[in-house]
Amino acid sequence: MDLIRQGQHGEEVRDVQHRLLGAAIRIDPDELDGTFGPSTEAAVREFQRRRGLPPDGVVGSDTWGELVEVGYRIGDRTLYLRSPAFRGDDVRELQRMLNALGFDAGKQDGIFGSKTARAVREFQRNVAAKADGIVGLATVRSLEGMRPTLHGPSRAVVREAETVSRMGASLVGSIIAVDPGHGSTDPGLEAGGLVEADVATAVAMALVDDLARRGARPLLLRTATDDPDVHDRARRANAADATACISIHLGGGDLVPSGFVCCYFGTPSTHSPMGMHLADSLRSSLNGLGLPDGGVRPLAITMLRETRMPAVHVELAVAANDDEAERVAEPAFPASAAAAIADGLERFFGAGLVVHDERASSGRA
Repeated sequence: MDLIRQGQHGEEVRDVQHRLLGAAIRIDPDELDGTFGPSTEAAVREFQRRRGLPPDGVVGSDTWGELVEVGYRIGDRTLYLRSPAFRGDDVRELQRMLNALGFDAGKQDGIFGSKTARAVREFQRNVAAKADGIVGLATVRSLEGMRPTLHGPSRAVVREAETVSRMGASLVGSIIAVDPGHGSTDPGLEAGGLVEADVATAVAMALVDDLARRGARPLLLRTATDDPDVHDRARRANAADATACISIHLGGGDLVPSGFVCCYFGTPSTHSPMGMHLADSLRSSLNGLGLPDGGVRPLAITMLRETRMPAVHVELAVAANDDEAERVAEPAFPASAAAAIADGLERFFGAGLVVHDERASSGRA
């Protein structure tokens, strides 16, 4: 979709404003004629913060999707497994309730996939209902009647943490999906003499070579001539049954003002323990690059939300900072960054995991 941002005026802006007001976020009355002014931008930033998105104040595909999804409440519509999948806060609430009751609905990502459908059928069998995987009002009432405890770690988070504790201790033979952010049709940030897509490609190609030397099986999700959208990239990683996914980017200063940052899937209500563990491992290794450490942070962008394996969105530097741009432009930087990421992956496979509270969704320095 085309970006919707400050300075624009029209029905698209009015639609965004209507959805923001529905999410109980204030906009100045004099902008409600469809003018994307300062208060609308501030409202978009606040919405993005609430939904675990980069707070850039611009309505792109991720933000628009969340604006649509926030309008659904459980019971508003009948849910079932279909393609394309149902998405929305009603699905998130369904997943939270099922996981709280001990039925494994998987990652609470708001996407009604096969794992959620299996959990619905299992719940229906347990309450002696027709196990058809269809969530209508009868199933919703049955779930609500069970009074699931929604506080504390969900079963999905605990199960994922247990999975990490049983992981093998070797990168050898593992399929690692490598995503060079952006591409030929969307070059990303252009600042400090750098083009984000070019930097991401250089680091990704070096990472593919490094991983292959270490015995891993790297899977490049985009090439110079093949430019799939982010949904297709996530599908490719899932179809390959990748063990981990690394998405490489530069930062624009929206997440951290300087340095590198490693992001894992997380929202104010849930997170991926494996993703957070991988982000921690990469952070430790990336410290050797000599750039400021922006820590690890939760993020709910498409690449992290739609992949089924632990995935990390890495922003290697803030391109608008001259000293960081100069470091990234050095000929040796792609190989150094790639080696650090590969070291972090080895650390991830070889270390145990401390289970964090479900509410661990704030950034850490």
